[in-house]
Amino acid sequence: MSAHGDADLGHTVAGWTGTTLAVLGSAGAGAALCAGWTPGIWLGLALVAAAAVVTWLLHLAGWGKPSGPRPAAARDWRVRDAVARTGHVDCLGCRMSGGRRAAAAAARVPGPRGAGALTAAADSGTGTSA
Repeated sequence: MSAHGDADLGHTVAGWTGTTLAVLGSAGAGAALCAGWTPGIWLGLALVAAAAVVTWLLHLAGWGKPSGPRPAAARDWRVRDAVARTGHVDCLGCRMSGGRRAAAAAARVPGPRGAGALTAAADSGTGTSA
């Protein structure tokens, strides 16, 4: 048992990489601010922005984690997420990637929010189209 109990804190390759890049960018921008070097401030801020993009791309590649708890076997930070290829349900990053990934994630949602519910209603003849 870890110091945090049986909690999944989301330690992933995407999370560690993004955090490291963002900390380095912030430290660089802060050092450049103290030194009065304006281009260094912009370079540090650019690294912070790049950290967000790199984290998002790693998440889409399966090195992030879906929302909510994961099974105990998938909690190690080096475990790749098998569902990432089709998108995570209720994940802003997956929806921002657009197209098939967002549609596939929406199709897996049970109930009225997902396309799966609309398909089931259409098959039973009770659904209406909007």
